[in-house]
Parts: sequence; structure tokens; C-alpha cells
Amino acid sequence: MSQQLLIYFVVGGSFLLYIGLAIYSKANSTSDFYVAGKHVSPVANGMATAADWMSAASFISMAGLIAFLGYDGSVYLMGWTGGYVILALLLAPYLRKFGKYTVPEFIGDRYDSQIARTVAVICLIVISFTYVAGQMRGVGIVFARFLNVDVTIGLLTGMGVVFVYAVFGGMKGITYTQVAQYCVMIFAYTLPAIFITFQVTNIPIPQLGFGSELADGSGYLLNRLDQVVTELGFASYTDGSKSMVDVFFITMALMIGTAGLPHVIVRFFTVPRVRDARVSAGYALLFIAILYTTAPAVGSLARWNLTATIQTGDVGVPTANLQYEERPEWFKTWEETGLITFDDKNQDGRIQYYNDANEEFVAVADSYGWEGNELTIDRDILVLANPEIAGLPDWVVAFIAAGAIAAALSTAAGLLLVISAAVSHDLVKSVFNRNMSDRNELIVGRICAAVAICLAGYLGFDLPAFVAEVVAFAFGIAAASLFPVILLGIFSVRVNGIGAICGMLAGLVFTTLYINAFKGMLFSPMFENIPENWLFGISPEGIGVLGALLNFAVTLVVSYCTKAPRQEVVDLVYHLRTPRVAQSEVSHG
Repeated sequence: MSQQLLIYFVVGGSFLLYIGLAIYSKANSTSDFYVAGKHVSPVANGMATAADWMSAASFISMAGLIAFLGYDGSVYLMGWTGGYVILALLLAPYLRKFGKYTVPEFIGDRYDSQIARTVAVICLIVISFTYVAGQMRGVGIVFARFLNVDVTIGLLTGMGVVFVYAVFGGMKGITYTQVAQYCVMIFAYTLPAIFITFQVTNIPIPQLGFGSELADGSGYLLNRLDQVVTELGFASYTDGSKSMVDVFFITMALMIGTAGLPHVIVRFFTVPRVRDARVSAGYALLFIAILYTTAPAVGSLARWNLTATIQTGDVGVPTANLQYEERPEWFKTWEETGLITFDDKNQDGRIQYYNDANEEFVAVADSYGWEGNELTIDRDILVLANPEIAGLPDWVVAFIAAGAIAAALSTAAGLLLVISAAVSHDLVKSVFNRNMSDRNELIVGRICAAVAICLAGYLGFDLPAFVAEVVAFAFGIAAASLFPVILLGIFSVRVNGIGAICGMLAGLVFTTLYINAFKGMLFSPMFENIPENWLFGISPEGIGVLGALLNFAVTLVVSYCTKAPRQEVVDLVYHLRTPRVAQSEVSHG
């Protein structure tokens, strides 16, 4: 069987599995549609949460960023995992005890304000659509390469699959679909990593091979990688170029952004008991760690294999550059997608791949007759291309295609569902039509999910950054808008609705304007995205922390300058923070 037929078979089989699970567990009530009837076991919920979490950014883009950024890419590893500790300890159990359907519903009831609820819906929609745009780009990349179709066709196919299991299955269908998707993606991610690590270092465990000697005995992997990339004018792989301030702010933004992401929080509404919420967060962290501890090895091996492919001899010598006509098959395949491009600037027929932004190395390159870097590689392709670069079997390539699609679709489905729930439950029913029946609410929810899928597909066509960077922006917005008011809503009885509204708007507006000023998410950027232009040296990826501090400050100041919450609201807060007492303990006094 050819590689292409094998890919169609594996990917098509995974689609049938997802759709079958969605139909089997079809939502028949609003409780099923929004929170899977609150009957999901902690282990299954932990696995579904991991799938929800391990998006295209984690599967496709994170290791690509680590491959090109090296040490600087570690902020994504620390931030995206550390947030679960905050979530498990400070938010998940209390929100589960609240016992409703959505994050805006908690904010509306806790702050005794429909306006606060509406503002929370706006924040949720901005966060979710920013996040889901990255997932749709991931879908387009995977389909364009592995299914040999246009990106537009790829996006439409992905939208169609999500439509079936999100619109019909709701949270109940998505939960069990995500369990299957987790199994597919973790197998697809770790198996090539094991093969390639063994191939390069003779050690089959990526986490150990990452720090081991190369199989040819030429030195340790990271030391040799440092040597190779620096001799091409790139920054040292194991040294960071970001300032300590920026590293701290990006890491913190990703951590508190994790704890403020509505599609992650809502997963803890689906378990039967409060205790299960904390337990499922622990399982989720365990399942996520399998991928996240493998990612550094995948990134470094991808960079090593890529450079070794282009450089066929001693680095830095013109005769060592690969002849374009002799480029390997994987190179030709990815060229067809437009995600690898070659521009023969000096017309010598060889691929000059180096850092032409490094003034010192440019002088050396000029002495060889080079006229600039000729190879452009999209960072988002490295994980997907790595098995082909390493010459792994076709069935491994087929599984990584299925895993990448599963990663993008699983998160997209969770995001689209929280968008539909926010609009149908928190706006249509709670604000505009309080007497709406459950049946009509379910219909409205499905219509909202369908509309959200169409908008998400549109957003995925043209992104201003790589998948992981776009997702990082969503985390920053979540950190600046929702996290502070959720945390204060649980642990402060004095904070009121007016304060929460002002705080959310201040954090949301400040953070989105800052990101747009440098990255142009909605309009042309006003400033060049360089450290000299950043406020206090904080990049757009880390600005969410400053937005969160602004949110905290505005919320507290406005709350203490205005009327205290009603006694019923104060009682709700104390109820959330008071542990439940077992009936047997009550009866024994």
C-alpha cells in the first residue's frame, strides 16, 4: 500500500471512530450538551481534558518553536503545564461545587449582575476565537500536506467532522471522542520520537536520549547542535536570548491563562463530585506530561535532522551545501504546500541556509559569494516533517497525520462548544428569553455551534503568526480578563459586580490593543515587534500578566469604592469555600 493510501486509511478510520462515538453518545438534554450530564469519571475526564488541552499548538507548533528557539522555547513547556497546578488547587473544585454549566454563569451569579455575565461572554468569545483560529491553521497545514488537498478543502473537511460530533454530540459526545483522540495523538507523537531518538542516539527513550551522545560518537546531541547552528550564524541552541523579565511574564501569562481558559474550566463541570474535579486535574497533568516531556527531544532532533539534511559536509563551507536538484523527497513534498520555499539568490544551484540577520556571519557568507539565506521553513511543519526527514516507515507518517488532526480537532470542538454554550445559555436564555424550554435551548445551542464552526474556519485562513504564538495570545487574554474575577469571586466576599465589570473590560481592552499594536491580529500593527518597542520589555505573548494586574487593581479599587455585595452573594462565596460534610458525620454530631 502506498504512503498516500495508508494516510487516507488511517485518517479516515479515525474520523469514522470520532463520528461513531459522537452518534453513540448523542446529547439528549441541555445537561448532556453542556456538561455531559455530570457523569464523566475522573480518569476519562483527565484524558479528555488532556486532549482538549493538547491542541495543534502543543502537537504541531510547540516542538517547532523549541527546535528554532531552543532554550527560549522552554517558556511554553513551563507555562502550559504549571497552570494546571493553579487550576487544580484554586479554581476547579470550587467551580464544580457551584454546580452550573458555564464560566459566565458563575460570574453572573457570583457578582449578581447580568451585565457582568454578558461581559464575561464577550471575553470568552474573544479568547475562544483567538484560540480556535490557531487550531484551524493547524488543520489546514495537516490536510495540505498529508491529504494532498488545497488548504481551503482541508479546512472545510475539518469543519465538517467537528460539525458532526460537536453539534450532535455536545459535551457528552465530545468527551468520549476526546478520550479516543488522546489515545491517537499520544501514540502518534511518542512513537516517532522513540524511533528517531533511537536512530540518532541508540537510546529508545526520548527523555533520556535528549541529553545523550550521538550514535556516531561525535559528541553529545545538544553540544553538537549548538556547534552546528552557531556555525551557521544562528543563536546558540542551549542559551536563551530573551530577557529574564520577558521569560517570567510569558511563563506567568501561560500559567494563569491556563487557569482562565473557559474550555478547560468547563471540563471540571462534567465530573460527578467536587473531589473528582481535583482528581481529574491530576490525571490531566499526568497525561499531558507524557507529551510535554517528549517535546524537547522532538524539537532538538528535528533541528538536528533538518540541518544535517541541508548540510552534507563541514558546516560553513560552500561545497557542503545541498544541491537543490538533489534535495530529498520530503523536501519536494513540503515545497508543494508552500511551507518550505527556496530562492536561489546567487544562482549557484545550492541551498544556502544560514542566519542572514547576523551581521558577523553575513561578512563570512559574503566571502563565499552567498547573497542571503535562501531557505525559508515554516516552524509549524517540523514535527510533521520529522518522521519523513528521518526516513521512518510510511505507517508512522500516517499515524502522525492522524494525531495532528486529532490534536487540532479535539481542542477546536471544546472551544466551539463553550462559544455555543455562552451564546445560547448565557445570552439567549438568561438575558433575552428566560422562559425558553430545554428543547429549544438545545436547538439554539446547536445552531450557535454550527455558526461558530463557520466563523472559526474563516479565521483559520490567514493568521499573523505561528500556531503556538496565536494560542499564546489567547492565554494572555484569558489571564487578563477572566482569571482575576474568577479568583476574586471565590476568595473575596467584598468584590462586587461593578468592580468585576470594570476589571474585565480594563484587562481585555488593554491586552488586546497591545497584542494588535505589535502583531496586527485585527488591524495593521502600529509598532515593529522588537524588544526596544515593548512596554517594560514585555513581549505581546507575556503582556497578559500586566493586563491581569490591571484587572486586579481596577476590580478591587472600584469594588471598595462602591456598595458591598448583597448578603445572599456573601453566603454563596462562603458556601463555595466550605468543605462538604458527609451525611454520616452530621448524623453522629
